[in-house]
Amino acid sequence: MPLAEIDTVLFDADGVIQRPTIDWRGTLAGFVPPEAADEFVLDLMVSERPSIAGKGDFREAVAEVLDRWSSTASVDEVMQLWHRFEADPVVVGWIQELRAAGVGCHLATNQQSYRRAIMNDERHYGDWFDQSFYSCDLGLAKPDPAYFKAILTAVDRPGATTLFIDDNQPNIDGARQAGLHAELYDLSEGLEVLRSLLERYGLTVSSSS
Repeated sequence: MPLAEIDTVLFDADGVIQRPTIDWRGTLAGFVPPEAADEFVLDLMVSERPSIAGKGDFREAVAEVLDRWSSTASVDEVMQLWHRFEADPVVVGWIQELRAAGVGCHLATNQQSYRRAIMNDERHYGDWFDQSFYSCDLGLAKPDPAYFKAILTAVDRPGATTLFIDDNQPNIDGARQAGLHAELYDLSEGLEVLRSLLERYGLTVSSSS
């Protein structure tokens, strides 16, 4: 017996359907002296948070961080790193299999507007999903339970029949607080782990081999 009757699946993006194509942390660390690298990367990540929730401009935030650390890197050099990712074709194919079987599949991702433009406008991720929910559009971000409740309202489905898959435990906790089924998964675990996860909920996809 499946763990639950699921008719809707929400997929996170980074770590679930897509992965970086470079060592982006290592590249960022090279923009400042070695002894400042960790704090610089942390500062940049923190500076992104408002824009992820649709508040503020990430490009402006990057400029401020570079100035604060007296980095010689340009804003464009840093922003280019947010382009360096690729979707896993097997996972994308499985999403299409689920949709063909009548399961609603939606993208549920924390992104600022620049990354949203890359994913949605340039690479047409919207073609792979029934609906796409970017935090910068909702004005809400994971792990806030309100983010998940807003999606449930938009897709008109109850949490009891909705599965959320993410690679971040706080996001899993937020989804469960909102009444969804939620499971932790990272692409680094291998595709068969994801296939087994889906099958535990009665969602059958083809082999990755």
